[in-house]
Amino acid sequence: MLIDSHCHLNYKGLIEDQVNVLERSRAAGVGLMLNIATRESEWDAVLDTAIREPDVWATVGIHPHEADEHPHVDTAKLVERAAHPRVVGIGETGLDYYYDHSDRERQQRSFRAHIAACRQTGLPLIVHTRDAEDDTLAIMREEMEQGAYSGVIHCFTASGAFADAAMALGFYISISGIVTFKSAKDLQETAARLPLDRLLIETDSPFLAPVPHRGKPCEPAYVADTARFLATLRGESVEQLAAATSANFHTLFSKVA
Repeated sequence: MLIDSHCHLNYKGLIEDQVNVLERSRAAGVGLMLNIATRESEWDAVLDTAIREPDVWATVGIHPHEADEHPHVDTAKLVERAAHPRVVGIGETGLDYYYDHSDRERQQRSFRAHIAACRQTGLPLIVHTRDAEDDTLAIMREEMEQGAYSGVIHCFTASGAFADAAMALGFYISISGIVTFKSAKDLQETAARLPLDRLLIETDSPFLAPVPHRGKPCEPAYVADTARFLATLRGESVEQLAAATSANFHTLFSKVA
């Protein structure tokens, strides 16, 4: 069984054909999907999908791009919504200095509020980081000193040194279809050496379709293509990779059980 640890089933590109998207994913061997929230206005829809579909689970969170528009979403609000039995993670959250769609200080405050919610709920953190390695790691370390929490660096594209530092904090690393791109040599080098017990796979659909689906809207079924590429890259069987990443998902997102 494969698990897509990060997808956006309620985004444009998937929501219009969600029933068939889910059918194709199941046919491809995807047993579970984690439907990720990025803004408060979509929390209900993301959760409704998880309530309706037994193999879909949900998160609550505010993407760093949305931090300016959500100053009212604090730790208490996240904790309240995360109490639902189908909500199994907090995020995605983090820092994005590539686009700077939101003020950096607001991104950082939002990030810390999400981490505090993780500590209170015991749920894992889903971290987005782009062009912000130093600040992301500094906040993660500072907050870890205030109390332990778990999480994953999703759609990993950062440096190998960042991966090592995140894993030293107990985090998992999730690899998306980007690893199949010809231009992703540095990522491929890092992905090839990640410990198997710290690895997750995802699509981040409807974005970042892997080879051979470039140019199409991505969907959870394509996590099978990423798994095949990654297994070959690492010298493992697809079955071995699928079993390990599924076990890792259940360890991290233990509320699924």
